[in-house]
Amino acid sequence: MTMPADPARATPPIAPPPLPRAAIALRRGLSCRCPACGEGALFAGFLRPRAQCSACGTRLDNIRADDAPPYFTIFAVGHIVIPLMLMVERSYKPDLWLHAAIWLPLTLVLALAFIRPIKGATLGVMMALGLAGHEQQPDSAP
Repeated sequence: MTMPADPARATPPIAPPPLPRAAIALRRGLSCRCPACGEGALFAGFLRPRAQCSACGTRLDNIRADDAPPYFTIFAVGHIVIPLMLMVERSYKPDLWLHAAIWLPLTLVLALAFIRPIKGATLGVMMALGLAGHEQQPDSAP
């Protein structure tokens, strides 16, 4: 038989931080800052989110963006590179090797430059919409 816990000694549950508006969270995520407070760094590595914000303590590792950031990155880079490629082809008609020498490195550089801010923005919007992984945790009720 277990003794009931002393309510005077119990620590109060930590309240989750207030969710920011989507536009604010998107802007903070684009700058790779914590979507909740805008102070702490969002990433521990190139694309791995920190376990929690160093400034406000918000959990960041439970937000699962999965395939959305690469999809948005491909979409953005494609809308930049393809029109430029078509304009150059129409105006100058360069050889195929020159197209490859220009557009392949440009595509790679743009994709690497865009993926981190786009992932930050995606994580921020997901946090603002309440899609932070809490819905996947099992209930703690017995």
